[in-house]
Amino acid sequence: MANKTTGKKAKTAQSSDQKNTEPYLFDFYGEECPPCRHMHPLVDQLEKEHKVKVARLEVWHNEENLELLQSVDKGMCGGVPFFFNKKTSKWICGATSYENLVAWAKGE
Repeated sequence: MANKTTGKKAKTAQSSDQKNTEPYLFDFYGEECPPCRHMHPLVDQLEKEHKVKVARLEVWHNEENLELLQSVDKGMCGGVPFFFNKKTSKWICGATSYENLVAWAKGE
C-alpha cells in the first residue's frame, strides 16, 4: 500500500510538471497538404526563435487528432492548416505569414 501512495504522489507531481510544459499552441495539418508543408519551416522558425513548443497534429490519417481539431475549430475554419492557441483561443485558418504566426503565438 505504501508503494501505491508513493506512486500516486509521484504521479501528481509529474502531472503538475507536465501542465507547465504542456504545449498550448497547436498546428493541425494534413500529411499531403501543400499549404501545410509550406508552413512547416515557419513553425520550426517560430519554435527556435521564440522558444515555444507547437504541438503538430496530423488530422487526415489520425482520427483522434481530427476529433480534437473539430472540438476546437467549431466550424470556424473547416480545413488545414489550422493553428489554435489554447491560452487565448486565437486561431489562424490556412497558410499565413511568419509575422502573423508570431503574433498568434504571442496572443496578439
